[in-house]
Amino acid sequence: MHIAIAGNIGSGKTTLTGLLAKHFGWHPHYEDVESNPYLHSFYEDMQRWSFNLQIYFLNSRFRQIIHIREGGKTVIQDRTIYEDAHIFAPNLHEMNLMTTRDYDNYRDLFDLMATFIQPPDLLIYLKASVPTLVKQIQKRGREYEESIRLDYLKSLNTRYEEWIATYKLGKLLIFNVDNIDMAENPEDLGMVIEKVNAELHGLF
Repeated sequence: MHIAIAGNIGSGKTTLTGLLAKHFGWHPHYEDVESNPYLHSFYEDMQRWSFNLQIYFLNSRFRQIIHIREGGKTVIQDRTIYEDAHIFAPNLHEMNLMTTRDYDNYRDLFDLMATFIQPPDLLIYLKASVPTLVKQIQKRGREYEESIRLDYLKSLNTRYEEWIATYKLGKLLIFNVDNIDMAENPEDLGMVIEKVNAELHGLF
């Protein structure tokens, strides 16, 4: 089984991935952040490195999905390949941080990859306001994220809402993380676990 967590930068995907993996005994697949050779450069000069970064993520997540499907284990994945294609890449293009030529090339590659993959059995979307995202980003203190622009986070949020509103690829759960703290409040985590369990296995 393949469970995936979607959400904007700082929404708590990595934290929830670890918590659910620990509770259910699932295998976590985290986003390739620490070893990503483009991430620091991207935040320093988005226009120069946007295409390189998105191609890197596309390749990384495509490999993850192939590995997940071939592994035969229940896996929980931190961010999906669909977010790159429906949110991050078009957002960069709209903000004139990726050229039309590069964006069209990217979309052609994604459309081809999409014919070889299956969507997750359950998608968990972590909805968060920009102030919550900023607070979480500051809390984890990644140096390269200090220069993230507020208009960038806001436009990503808008695209997430549009994508989730039309998501029809499989089961979907939405949690508003403005109102809950899964890392610090056991009751909040218990509520999430209960809803995930019910969605995957039914109430009884």
